Amino acid sequence: MSDAAPVAAPPLDDLVRLCAAVCLHDRERLAELAAGLAPHARALRLRETLLQCHLFCGFPRTIAALDALSAHGLHIAGEEDPDPADPGAHGAPLFDAIYGAGADGVREHLAGLDPTFARWVAEHAYGRVLSRTGLSGAERELLAVAALAATGHERQLASHARGAVRLGAAPGDVAGVLDAIAGSIDPERLVRARSVVERFARPDPRR
Repeated sequence: MSDAAPVAAPPLDDLVRLCAAVCLHDRERLAELAAGLAPHARALRLRETLLQCHLFCGFPRTIAALDALSAHGLHIAGEEDPDPADPGAHGAPLFDAIYGAGADGVREHLAGLDPTFARWVAEHAYGRVLSRTGLSGAERELLAVAALAATGHERQLASHARGAVRLGAAPGDVAGVLDAIAGSIDPERLVRARSVVERFARPDPRR
């Protein structure tokens, strides 16, 4: 048995700020966060936060962020993980939990946009990424709120603010994400995000 001390988990607020900085390509903020997160470099929660970011801002910004963090001494490389045997089926329970009674309608909407894209969402976003261990479903949804608020995607923000509450986050936790990133995003965008969260992060998110 190893005598190595466990790696301290970084605070969720720091992960929220990190997610927003990645999605905004904010190199100055990434440099600041790298210094503060250095003691947590091997923490699974930190790695999972960074791996998740590409779903909201794409591979180029995620790669750029990993490069920037690495340049400031924060390296998060872990072991390669195998895919689930059936990624679509693996991610389906999480998808259903996030979208509730509207899950089938969301699937139909995505398939109507493009069936291949709908399959990618089911298999990759939900089956390979968001269903991974290391962060709870509620924590992943709060990170999604940070990313979507930062980038101004209000329709998706509404869905994931609701999803966070469905998965066990308190409405105050969702509002707290916006407080954590308030100094990093455009003030007008922040006002709109607060309006969305106030409307959709309800104690009874199924209505």
